[in-house]
Amino acid sequence: MPGKGLEDIIAAETSVSDIDGKQGRLFYVGYDIHELVASTFEEIVYLLHNVELPTKAQIEEVGEQLTNERELDDFVEGLMPTLVEQTSPMSMLRTSVSAMSAHDPDGWDQSSAANYRKAMRLIARFPTVIASFNRLRNGDRVVKPNPKLSHAANLLWMLFDREPEEEIARILDICLILHADHTMNASTFAARVAASTLADIHSATTAAIATLKGPLHGGANEAVMKTLLEIGSIDKVDEIVKAKLGAKEKIMGFGHRVYKTEDPRATHLRELSKRIGEMVGDTRWYEMSRKMEEVVMEEKGLYPNVDFYAASVYYSMGIPVDLFTPIFAASRVAGWTAHIREQYADNRLIRPESAYVGPPHRSYVPIDQRG
Repeated sequence: MPGKGLEDIIAAETSVSDIDGKQGRLFYVGYDIHELVASTFEEIVYLLHNVELPTKAQIEEVGEQLTNERELDDFVEGLMPTLVEQTSPMSMLRTSVSAMSAHDPDGWDQSSAANYRKAMRLIARFPTVIASFNRLRNGDRVVKPNPKLSHAANLLWMLFDREPEEEIARILDICLILHADHTMNASTFAARVAASTLADIHSATTAAIATLKGPLHGGANEAVMKTLLEIGSIDKVDEIVKAKLGAKEKIMGFGHRVYKTEDPRATHLRELSKRIGEMVGDTRWYEMSRKMEEVVMEEKGLYPNVDFYAASVYYSMGIPVDLFTPIFAASRVAGWTAHIREQYADNRLIRPESAYVGPPHRSYVPIDQRG
């Protein structure tokens, strides 16, 4: 019988991404992530959805598609103030994406072309939803998308109402590339299960967001930053981390179900954490993270995963901690929608069996005959 959590079970065939856990390598459609960090998020969107890297003309086309679809429709825009008062950022994102389906121009058209357009809209609008929510809850005016900026730079523009430095925008761009897909993780599996019922792409994406909201999948990057803030200074790292480990407390951001060595995404995020710390003149979060990494490796033999250094990168950009997971989603929606479309293209309802472990089969006893 399969182990709990379906570990090592092949649930689908995919051409979207691949992992070599022993060697610590990640591939998008056959391309090594170590090479793809030289590209842009827009290129990755095209690659995941079209199985080939774009030509110059094709990247201009996909860039234009994403730029033209950034604005929220009136229905979702009107919903935002209500969501600000009642919910968390991830719940807001989940509800907003579900609401988008009501006014999508392609409606219930489930053709491949229509679903491609829907995917581009979803990818384009995630940053707008996230930034709008954050500004509304802070009592600030919503900043409209800037068509002159890249996907990553526009997200920072809408969050902070100023054009970001080119290097900071590039760092976020690389973060989006690194988070864009990761084979059959929990949220991608949820998206494919929903898609296998022929639920629409918004519903399947909503299922993915709802799954990412769980702290065992999304939220680890937020937990990492909360731990860093709790520790406060590098001279306390050794003592506090060892005390937490001694108390059997889980240190988030370490270990991975698939990788048996360092997560290749963490390799790049470590360097990005150092770079942005130096840029903003505050390297303490990077330095504390490095010290934490040393202590956890020494005590537990665990490598950092994608969430660990992402925390200090985002925090050094000035991004609020509770937006870390929504920004993860703003990247991963590229992969989710690619998987959903792949599921539609060669579909069979995902319906696994379960092993019954309850009481033996028995006869019903009328209520007046029970003791």
